[in-house]
Amino acid sequence: MPIIHAIVLGLVQGLSEFLPISSSGHLLLVPWLFGWDDFSGPDGDRIKKTFDVALHLGTFVAVLGYFWSDVVVYVRNGTRLVLSRSRPATVEGRLAWFFVLATIPAAAVGAVLEDTIDSALGTPTIIAISLIVFGVLLGWADRVAGSRGVERFGARDALVVGAAQALALNPGTSRSGITITGARALGFDRDAAARISFVMSLPVIAGAVVFKTYGAVTEGIPSDLLVPMAIGIVTSGLSGWAAVWGTLRLIRTRSFLPFVVYRIALGVLVLFLIAIGFRSG
Repeated sequence: MPIIHAIVLGLVQGLSEFLPISSSGHLLLVPWLFGWDDFSGPDGDRIKKTFDVALHLGTFVAVLGYFWSDVVVYVRNGTRLVLSRSRPATVEGRLAWFFVLATIPAAAVGAVLEDTIDSALGTPTIIAISLIVFGVLLGWADRVAGSRGVERFGARDALVVGAAQALALNPGTSRSGITITGARALGFDRDAAARISFVMSLPVIAGAVVFKTYGAVTEGIPSDLLVPMAIGIVTSGLSGWAAVWGTLRLIRTRSFLPFVVYRIALGVLVLFLIAIGFRSG
């Protein structure tokens, strides 16, 4: 893999993981648009998944670093809630377990349907349609007036947003996009919806990285992929941190409309390129 490809894909992963535009969809569309064939051969699919896991490690470190102080508070209070049941439950302690609860639907669906999702979804046509459909849904939900803060995130919210997160297993949906959509539809303000989405990503990304890294290590990582992987991790981490910071600053004064427009425009462009035969769908 050329180093420039690793840098571009690292940037794509870091930015699109936290912007509501679908990282998995972009990681498939970018090589498709440019005609890259870095993972050809009989073992190509496995090697590509290994590289994608490395990029997710970078974004995990980015969001963990950005929300480190919040995570420490959640973990500390969540642990106390279990070990010291006589204590009154703190807001942070309850939130910690609600965030864990919200990860269960996606984890369950992913464990059962991972092979089916990999084989049946992820084509450029499906990604394009998903970008448009879930972009329109994000635009609708963002117009719902909501003033709820993160501290009001409860068990029902966790299940609803968690169920929405399971839809993000389809490339093109966007994990951050669908969870923000769910949170906005439940009446959370934009800042709260984004923070809920980002904190919820921690156990999901961590679980995927641990599970898939184990498989990658046991099956072996090609030596010529080690340097591109390292560069991809650093690039995705830096761009991921910038995406979290930029999104939270943007939504304090703006809506999610720019992301909606981008999703629809990209989806239409991909369908157009398929229709004229520029690339197969």
